[in-house]
Amino acid sequence: MTKICQITKRKTTRGNHRSHAMNTTKRKFFINLQYHRFWIPQEKKFIKIRISKKGLRMINKLGIQKIYKKYINAKKEINHGKK
Repeated sequence: MTKICQITKRKTTRGNHRSHAMNTTKRKFFINLQYHRFWIPQEKKFIKIRISKKGLRMINKLGIQKIYKKYINAKKEINHGKK
């Protein structure tokens, strides 16, 4: 499974290790992903999503209902565009 946040759509970025002599080697910067369960009171069910810590902070600030609506609408648009 790829390391992508389901809310913010952030993913792994690439960069360089730089030694003291300024030699470069490729490396990856991984995001801080966590699995988290949220209760959706409108649908009376839990959802389990893979979310970054930044996404978790967004949910704490805006609320799970608002974020969940955006997430569902975005998912519908993606699926509608494929057909």
